[in-house]
Amino acid sequence: MTISDGKSYVNGRAEATESSTVSLDDGDIHVCQDGPRDAPALLLIHGSASSTRAWDLLVPLLTGSHRVIRTDLLGHGRSAKPADRSYALPDQARRAGAVLDRLGVERAVVVGHSSGGVVATAVAEQRPDLVTALALINTGPRLDTFIAPQSAAIDPSKWPPTDEQIRRFASTAFSRAGYQIPPELLDEVRCMTHHTLTSTMQATRDYLEQQALPDRLQALGKPLLVIFGEDDRRWRSSSAADYRAVPGAEVEWLPGLGHSPILEDPPRTAAPLLAFTTIHAARVS
Repeated sequence: MTISDGKSYVNGRAEATESSTVSLDDGDIHVCQDGPRDAPALLLIHGSASSTRAWDLLVPLLTGSHRVIRTDLLGHGRSAKPADRSYALPDQARRAGAVLDRLGVERAVVVGHSSGGVVATAVAEQRPDLVTALALINTGPRLDTFIAPQSAAIDPSKWPPTDEQIRRFASTAFSRAGYQIPPELLDEVRCMTHHTLTSTMQATRDYLEQQALPDRLQALGKPLLVIFGEDDRRWRSSSAADYRAVPGAEVEWLPGLGHSPILEDPPRTAAPLLAFTTIHAARVS
């Protein structure tokens, strides 16, 4: 079933976001689509404790030239949150590929923010036929570049958390002076279960422990763009240079922004992304 779920804005004109549910064997996946269906496809993958809504401000900047597809990973947003299914990165990647198959997408540039970039890498590993290029936004290349957050983890006995608890938990995700976390993003954390939150975060750690992302990406040979807010308080921004080990990789630092440039300054994030996708996106025949 497909319903009109929200609105994006292109040149001041409201356009309905097409929202649907894709039913997979291990749970329902919520999907949003914007932009012309015959335009080159972009798949946007959010990070841990987030959802499709994290991309809301960026999407209108991309739909002039792209079919923009967003999914809530299993355990997040309006997707299912089963307690008895795997949240390992290869399984999340398999589901993302299955969603594109159901939508009839044969080629796509895959974009991931934070741990969503780790999922994007796993999609490219599993489905090199499907992924034309990758863009990673504030995705740490290896575990030893992680900056441990000062805020304490949320106590499972106090779940669901209060707004203040979530703000403390998420505080290191933003660095722009005066930035206020949108209340709808607080809601997205609260609608998760403690199990899905901790399982998805552990899955990212497990995947990075197995092999660093630059090593994985070198083997793939896909065009790569890395965007990094210079004031990231979760991953050392200097570590973005590690991705230059990937032949032809482009690395862009954004001064004055933190871990979430897609929210802190969507236009500055969209500029290098659009320049990259203009070259590497594949148009539907």
